[in-house]
Amino acid sequence: MAPHPHTAHTMNAFEWLLLVALSVLWGGSFFFNGIAVRELPTFTVVVVRVALAAVILLLVMRATRQALPAGAHIWRAFIVMGVLNNAIPFGLIVWGQQHIASGLAAILNATTPLFTVFVVHFVAVDERMSGRRLGGVVLGVIGVVVLVGPGWLYSADTHVGGQLAILGAALSYGFASLYGRRFASLGVTPMASATGQVCGSSLVLLPIMLFVDRPWLLSMPSTETLLALFGLASLSTALAYILYFRILATAGATNLMLVTLLLPVTAMVLGIAFLNETLRTQDLVGMIIIGFGLVVLDGRLALAIRARIQSAK
Repeated sequence: MAPHPHTAHTMNAFEWLLLVALSVLWGGSFFFNGIAVRELPTFTVVVVRVALAAVILLLVMRATRQALPAGAHIWRAFIVMGVLNNAIPFGLIVWGQQHIASGLAAILNATTPLFTVFVVHFVAVDERMSGRRLGGVVLGVIGVVVLVGPGWLYSADTHVGGQLAILGAALSYGFASLYGRRFASLGVTPMASATGQVCGSSLVLLPIMLFVDRPWLLSMPSTETLLALFGLASLSTALAYILYFRILATAGATNLMLVTLLLPVTAMVLGIAFLNETLRTQDLVGMIIIGFGLVVLDGRLALAIRARIQSAK
């Protein structure tokens, strides 16, 4: 069962290893998206990602002789989680990446813990925002303002729209991290949780994709795009969500969201190396401010410094 939100769970070395691995897999999703959106529309990319991931995970469950839980209440939870954690954020991120670089998308996605704090404060009854957390959120908001720039107040161009779409995805992830805590208490394993949510999001998104994108009219994508879609489904979704629910069950939602601190580095390196992307100075400044806000929000660095000062006295 996930730790109580008030419980300060210190991750062990294995959990940190899983977190780093997850950051690489999710950071790669921005790279794969950057390739796929060149040839395919938003819903097609998202549906292929979640549907193929569902097939892969179902085959893995069959091979390991595991079964999805049968209960209407559990499948309702799978569908809600699929919408919050897949359908909404994946769609917004893919659409946003048609207008902004993958590295910038990853930086904006790093605001997820800030939104998680707000969601927990206003939705959950078992935790309220402290002064330290409020300070971290304020710093994060300042960082986002630096990234987006003041132009969004009077501009309606797609560049600003793309940035706001990624922020919307981060907000949805915040709700998902709170909602996903229930699976451990329901006795659903990380593998079943990962499989159930991509099955749920596939059921929701497939009819939308058929109606909006009409994929039978699209040209056959290139080998590069097909490989990117396979990477999205197998690595950045199927394998990533096995790790996601494993970390969520043992380390909790707050620790899990720290993965977004590591995503921009992976996404920026891949985008610059393979997609010929560049980042502005204000993007890097904004990322630094957001990162500092997340460090304040996490609080562990301040506790370590305080403990060292006390031990030195």
